[in-house]
Amino acid sequence: MTSASDDPDFDADGAGYDVDDWSRLKPFVGKVATLDDVQAKRAVFALEDTERPWPLDMDLPQPAIWWEEGGEQAVIVVQAECHTSAEGEEMEVLGLILPDGGAAVALVEDVDFVDDTDPTWRALVEAAVDGADDGPD
Repeated sequence: MTSASDDPDFDADGAGYDVDDWSRLKPFVGKVATLDDVQAKRAVFALEDTERPWPLDMDLPQPAIWWEEGGEQAVIVVQAECHTSAEGEEMEVLGLILPDGGAAVALVEDVDFVDDTDPTWRALVEAAVDGADDGPD
């Protein structure tokens, strides 16, 4: 798998977002991403070696809470695809943008879709933005 997070210069479109301006993020919809799409920063990820890939029909961008090893993080889902493995297993994969502008890839079962008025999502975004403001002195 190739993802924008593999690129240290990837930052969504030059900046992160806060609770009020997340909707400006551009989604990648209507087709399955290629390596060229990731390199051009149009898509977060491109999966190789899968069969019958297709874009998932979702309203994007979409706020969500991503449950990862380190806890929960506020994210914006900007890409959604389904891929079938050689063994026939379907994987619903999401491209995520973090409040600092970084990118991540997650399975749909590791994400809770929320409204941008969700108090937990808003608190997570605000904490991430405040933490980014407290960078090195």
